[in-house]
Amino acid sequence: MTSAVPTAIHHDDPAGRPITMFGPDFPFAYDDYLAHPAGLGTLPAERHGTEVAVIGGGLSGIVTAYELMKLGLRPVVYEIAEIGGRLRTVRFPGCPDDLVAEMGAMRFPPASTALFHYIDKAGLETTPFPNPLAPGTPSTVVDLKGQSHYARTPEDLPAVFREVAAAWDRTLAEHASFAEMQTAIRDRDAKTIKRLWNDLVPKLDNQTFYGFLCDSPAFASFRHREIFGQVGFGTGGWDTDFPNSILEILRVVYTGADDEHRSIAGGSRQLPLRLWEHAPEDIAFWPAGTSLSTLHGGRPQPGVARLHRTAPGNITVTDTEGHIRTYPAAVFTAQSWMLLSNIECDEALFPIDHWTAIERTHYMASSKVFVPVDRPFWLDRDPETGRDAMSMTLTDRMPRGTYLLGDDPAAPAVICLSYTWADDSLKWLPLPVGERVEVMLQSLREIYPGVDVRRHIIGDPVTVSWEAEPHFMGAFKANLPGHYRYQQRLFTHFVQDELPPRYRGLFLAGDDISWTAGWAEGAVQTALNAVWGVLHHFGGTTDPANPGPGDGFADLAPITLPD
Repeated sequence: MTSAVPTAIHHDDPAGRPITMFGPDFPFAYDDYLAHPAGLGTLPAERHGTEVAVIGGGLSGIVTAYELMKLGLRPVVYEIAEIGGRLRTVRFPGCPDDLVAEMGAMRFPPASTALFHYIDKAGLETTPFPNPLAPGTPSTVVDLKGQSHYARTPEDLPAVFREVAAAWDRTLAEHASFAEMQTAIRDRDAKTIKRLWNDLVPKLDNQTFYGFLCDSPAFASFRHREIFGQVGFGTGGWDTDFPNSILEILRVVYTGADDEHRSIAGGSRQLPLRLWEHAPEDIAFWPAGTSLSTLHGGRPQPGVARLHRTAPGNITVTDTEGHIRTYPAAVFTAQSWMLLSNIECDEALFPIDHWTAIERTHYMASSKVFVPVDRPFWLDRDPETGRDAMSMTLTDRMPRGTYLLGDDPAAPAVICLSYTWADDSLKWLPLPVGERVEVMLQSLREIYPGVDVRRHIIGDPVTVSWEAEPHFMGAFKANLPGHYRYQQRLFTHFVQDELPPRYRGLFLAGDDISWTAGWAEGAVQTALNAVWGVLHHFGGTTDPANPGPGDGFADLAPITLPD
């Protein structure tokens, strides 16, 4: 694999502060909050050791539990499967242990500054991810309508692709104040961020991504819109997002979420696993050496079967083994649809408007297929053309995106044969993994007629369709037009002073609660929101020098749209 480069050199921007994924809806500097020596707050001594249920052992749940533990509380983590959630790293049977497939999150932008706080804390290294035309990607092939284009840099592609890129840049400049917003986010200028975004939200909440393109003179050509959908920007084609709200896309491009991606060496699941075992030095109440693992006897509680409220103001949890425990506070970090299906819920858990927001959540389907290979044969050079034997591939054929992972000629490597979303993912759903591989190999033969991928495969393929996973039912949330109001209800739920007392004490977290669903940074940010909510619920306070996300909420709160 590519030699690891310390992530710190990717955090800094030549112009000054790094771009960050903290805006534009709620421009709170989570990275500064985490880095402050005062910590996240303090609790009254009588609250030390109080149990708090944390439902879900994905990244958001583990970060929540880790920070609650540091405050002196006793988090009790419930997890129905395995720690990690959609940070799911799997190995290939019979292959070397360092050969892994990332079934969920696999690429992380340096703009995820709160996430990288924990990546650094866990001592993990990152390497460049081979996105199309990224500096560390040897070559890219764009294959559309039966015609392939080989490129090492964007300049190697035909002129029409540069026209499409220019049309996107022009559209962002003319219709989304792109440069001004990026500068404001980089400068942590909350006042300017709020002014720009609060003006755009009412105008664009009812607009699809595709409609936004159609309204731009720069995209008057259908051909340009079609190519943009198939090739896109950053990570590849974005046509599966065309029906979604343009606000979702603007959040991505404003914050650099699609830029300079890194992968976690050895697999992303290491992050929640290491936090589970990590014994922090700056911990209240608990003795030195305490970790989430030691508090749980090495393993989390089983999954949750039932949630209901009990007097006086408690949340009672029944797990899948029938055990019942009651808590004065709880944080729900699993995907929100679990509250509608897998878990029997008391309607009194949330106000009716919040239930409506949960029910209206729109999840995107997503599928992946990986195979292990004997070596990175794609780096072989064709003696006639001088080109790589195979390249990172974007195509309108069934695989859509094929990623080549590994560059050590003396070691096995991995191919992500296909990474798809939405309708493209549903096309794979009925097929078992073997049939999926056959279709993908046939598509790749059409693109690379001289390459026999099959003869390099050294182990069984692995696959996932997140829409078929019973504890997820989708890969990540993507708001549709008109969903801003629902998202605002879910995100702001951690500030509960204005809720009737009967609805307090249960907090929501997870990337689908954030404004940046599908990104691990959103999981971390909402975890920190929930930690502040629990701290506030128990009468704790933050240091005046390091206010939390709820302390300045009135100034930073997302705009409220009229009903």
